Amino acid sequence: MIHSGMVFQLPAVLCVIDIVRCPVTLHRPILSISCISNILGYIDSLSSNQNGYRVVLLHLFPFPIAGPEKWCDNFPIANGPRQSPIDIVPGEAAFDAALQPLTLKYDPSTSLEILNNGHSVQVTFADDTDSSTLTGGPISGTYRLKQFHFHWGASDDKGSEHTVEGTKYPAELHLVHWNTKYPSFAEAASQGDGLAVVGVFLKIGDENPQLQKLLGGFDGIKNKACQTSFPNFDPAILLPGSLDFWTYDGSLTTPPLLESVTWIVCKETISVSSAQMEKFRSLLFSGEGEAPCCMVDNFRPPQPLKGRKVRASFQ
Repeated sequence: MIHSGMVFQLPAVLCVIDIVRCPVTLHRPILSISCISNILGYIDSLSSNQNGYRVVLLHLFPFPIAGPEKWCDNFPIANGPRQSPIDIVPGEAAFDAALQPLTLKYDPSTSLEILNNGHSVQVTFADDTDSSTLTGGPISGTYRLKQFHFHWGASDDKGSEHTVEGTKYPAELHLVHWNTKYPSFAEAASQGDGLAVVGVFLKIGDENPQLQKLLGGFDGIKNKACQTSFPNFDPAILLPGSLDFWTYDGSLTTPPLLESVTWIVCKETISVSSAQMEKFRSLLFSGEGEAPCCMVDNFRPPQPLKGRKVRASFQ
C-alpha cells in the first residue's frame, strides 16, 4: 500500500512519493515520484500508466546508478530488442532512396539555459511552438527540439556512444526532439515513435570556434545542479557541413532506457581540439560541497543489434 509522503529507496536514489488527486473524471489518484537528484540528459518528466494509477516521474535517476552493465538489474528493458547505442558497420547499412533530406530549423531565441544535470552538460530550449524543429529524414511529421547534450570520455580515444566499425570518437553530440503528434515531451518519450535524436561525432582536430560560446558557459555550471541563462544560441552551428546519415530504431542510452528513439547519426564529424575536450572534462558529476568527481566516461557502450536494420541516406 502506498501512502502520501512515503519514502523508499531505489538504487542510489532517495525518492519521495506524494499522492495528488486527479480530476474527478479519472477516478484515480496520481502518484508523483520526485527523486532527490538531477534529471537525466534525456527526460525531465515521463508519464505512464500502471495498475490503474497515473505515475508521473518528475525527476529520473542520476547517472551513474551503477555501471551500465548493472542497469538491467533495475531496468530489464536494458536487454530489450532495440537498445542504443550500437556499432554502425557502414558496409552492412542499406541505402534507402526513400529517406528524405533532413530539415533542421532552429530559432536561436528559443535557447533558454545551460545546466549541469549531474550526467552531462545540457542546453534546453522553449518547445511550446514549432520554432525549432526537425522534419524529413526517416521521420514523419514535425519534431520539436527539447535539448541537446554531449557524452565524452576521460581521454581522446573514447567518449562517443555510437561507434563506426569499432572506431570511437572523443565525444558525441545529441540533439533531442519530440514528436508533436503527442501533447507533450513527457508523453512522447514513452511512445515508440516519440523521440528523434540527431547524433554528431566530435573528432580531434583543429579548434572549433563554433564551440567557444558553449564552452564559455561551462564556468558557471561546474558542479551538478548548477544552471545559468544561455540565450540566443543556434545549435545549427554545431552541425556538420553534410547531413548524410545512418538511421535505426533505438532507445535512450541512460535509464530508463525507453525504446522510443529514432536515431539519426550523421556520417560527417565536426572538429574539436584536445584543449576543448579538456574543458568538457573540467565539469563535475559532484555537487557543491561534495568530494570532486570529474565528469568523464558518461557514455554507454554499444548494444547488440538484435536483427535491426541500419539504413543510410547515402551510397
